Amino acid sequence: MGDQQLENLVRIGQLKTEPPAEAEIQGLVHSGLRRLDDAERPELSLESPFDLAYNAAHALALAALRFRGFRSESRYLVFQCLQHTVDLPVEQWRVLDQAHRKRNLAEYEGYMDVDEQLVAATLRVARQVAARVKALSGD
Repeated sequence: MGDQQLENLVRIGQLKTEPPAEAEIQGLVHSGLRRLDDAERPELSLESPFDLAYNAAHALALAALRFRGFRSESRYLVFQCLQHTVDLPVEQWRVLDQAHRKRNLAEYEGYMDVDEQLVAATLRVARQVAARVKALSGD
């Protein structure tokens, strides 16, 4: 599943190969799942579930990449690789791309521009990523 595309990214210096580390992968999955659960707490402001869902999706996407034996230092690329690591449809990882752009605006320019629709979509896609990552390890 997509290993040739991932190897091509290694060749051009976008990814690094690194043997999977079970403890790291499990830690990332645990972190992602906890954040997803926390993101659904109704008492939180809109920005908090967005941050939690975005960071959950990133942890889970990184776990999938690490499971396949690769590492990236680019958040965007970790999301983009989801179509190769867990066969996530392009339209779903594009939701994470949109969330990534919104997150960068908030982090680097202090402008948080999220709405309930984006938060719900980010949560939905993060849950899909979680299910696919769990399937990698047979859980």
